Amino acid sequence: MRVIHQSDAQFFMDGPEVCRQYIATEKITFGTSTLLPGQTGGTDPGHKEGHEIFFCSRGCVAVYNEKNDTYYEMEEGDILLIEEGEPHRISNIGTKTAVVAWSCAPHA
Repeated sequence: MRVIHQSDAQFFMDGPEVCRQYIATEKITFGTSTLLPGQTGGTDPGHKEGHEIFFCSRGCVAVYNEKNDTYYEMEEGDILLIEEGEPHRISNIGTKTAVVAWSCAPHA
């Protein structure tokens, strides 16, 4: 086991989306995305060989799936399963900072 502190996570931006990737192994990836109210992050093209899970830990977001032209609204505590190859992007539709934790397995 090991603890990975926020200060040790890989930091990157996807448009205005603040991303932190805490771990990426050949079996799993875990990170977070943070958006201020009204912001929309970049489009993730989807993952060819793995599912991705979104967990809305703070705020309220809409996740847009370009493949089927559908929005999925998430509030604190909700989980969204994103299957292989589904392009998606996150928009903060709430009034406070939104944080979505994400994980892919296997690492894709």
